Amino acid sequence: MNSRARRILLLLLAAALLAGAGRVQQSLNRDRDTLGLTQTATLQNAPPLLAFTTVALGGFRGLISNYLWIRSNDLQLDDKYFEAAQLADWITDLEPRFATVWVFEAWNMAFNISVKFKDFSDRWNWLQRGIELLRDRALLYNPDSVPIYQQLAWFYQFKMGGYLDDAQVYYKGKWALEMMPFFGPKGTNFTALVNPQTAQEKANAAGFKEKYKIDPVFAEKVNSQWGPLDWRLPEAHAIYWASVGLQKAKEDPDKVKPGDLIQLRRVIYQSMLQAFHHGRFIANPFTNQYTLGPNLDLVAKVNNAYLTEMKEDPPSSNEIAVAHRNFLRDAVYFLYSNNRVAEAANWYRDLGQRYPDKTILDKVPDSLPKNLTLDQYAADRVQEDIGDFSEERTISDIQGLLGTAYYNLAIGEDDHYQGLLLEAHQLYENYQKRLQAFDTTKRIVLPPFPTMNQTVRNSILDPKNGAPYAMRAVIRTQLGLQPESSNPPAASTNAPPESGTNTVENPATNSTPP
Repeated sequence: MNSRARRILLLLLAAALLAGAGRVQQSLNRDRDTLGLTQTATLQNAPPLLAFTTVALGGFRGLISNYLWIRSNDLQLDDKYFEAAQLADWITDLEPRFATVWVFEAWNMAFNISVKFKDFSDRWNWLQRGIELLRDRALLYNPDSVPIYQQLAWFYQFKMGGYLDDAQVYYKGKWALEMMPFFGPKGTNFTALVNPQTAQEKANAAGFKEKYKIDPVFAEKVNSQWGPLDWRLPEAHAIYWASVGLQKAKEDPDKVKPGDLIQLRRVIYQSMLQAFHHGRFIANPFTNQYTLGPNLDLVAKVNNAYLTEMKEDPPSSNEIAVAHRNFLRDAVYFLYSNNRVAEAANWYRDLGQRYPDKTILDKVPDSLPKNLTLDQYAADRVQEDIGDFSEERTISDIQGLLGTAYYNLAIGEDDHYQGLLLEAHQLYENYQKRLQAFDTTKRIVLPPFPTMNQTVRNSILDPKNGAPYAMRAVIRTQLGLQPESSNPPAASTNAPPESGTNTVENPATNSTPP
């Protein structure tokens, strides 16, 4: 055989061996995936040079990743956020099994980059990008990673549900409108998601699960355990993802690091506390707005969350006990101010039994007894929040409580109206009792409480300078008063008041508030 024929034969043999190796490599890759041994993922939408270099260098992927980290940081310092975000995609593709990489990149988008933008819609987009990075991609490669579940839950709890971001009101409004088609106008309807009947309901349920990666059946179990929750609010979703993380950890406990589970449980009880404080929508029929008020039906569930956490984490039990005591104080106060006095009394008794020094109010003067009655406790809790026991502040707060009471009467919050009246009266009585211990010639003597109440009511019902006409009409009807003698002037409108920290403006126009 001549040399030319030998070379041709060797080339054919090499080609056959390469083809055979390729077939074997495909089989090995399938086996690696089945056994969970694959630690890297194929890059998607990467430039050809990056894709080629990644494959060619193999084990040097870490060096490529390090270069991209440096480049991404430089771009961010130069305010080139979109290119930095693209590099973040490649970095996570290069290191898909490292949970810290995903957490850092998502945190960077949701917290660091988002605040660089003044427009709230831009901030919202970056927050969503961070959530999607963890929810849609990180969990695809790391379905059992407790830190990823904890961070995803934290985004809902802290970034969207908290108050530190200037855009938090906008976030809550956008999320509420986004969730309303799935959970209904009250945010508690699971029927159509768990057991859809019509073609529209089935498509809606499938789209919900596909987009938000939420299992409606498991979500309903979470709601039964910790609810009733309003799933238009971010706290419910924080609790959901933390619960999913706990379930994954239970299924494979060998992969859980010490301290991971505590992080998830803390998300649950902290989110429960937030839901207790502002977990209920209160619609204002006179403006196209709504406010967030306390969800008093959660008191027992929040209490159970604290007790469970203390049991599960003995080293931190003292720290958690302080938070639990503060929650019980809030529970008593909120129930009392919403005219649920019997429930407030029960929890006040529980507060005294668990924490005997139950009247630890940081600014209660020494002249007051340390064993306060429920009425005294509620009144002094108001003054603790004020931070001032002066006569002027006391009078101002009594008037403020009365004004808020009539506002709640107008929007249909009758229990809160009654509770605030009771609270204002107790504050008045406390002031009068303290007044007896001092020289009254040097103190402001308050007019009778009915007179103060009538003064505030008259100012609210004043046709020229009081509340809007529709609100005045409702208050008059509720109090059994005669209607106004004349129609409202044309200039009297129901213009929305200045928004406060817990007033959420409806982003949708000409629509009913959630």
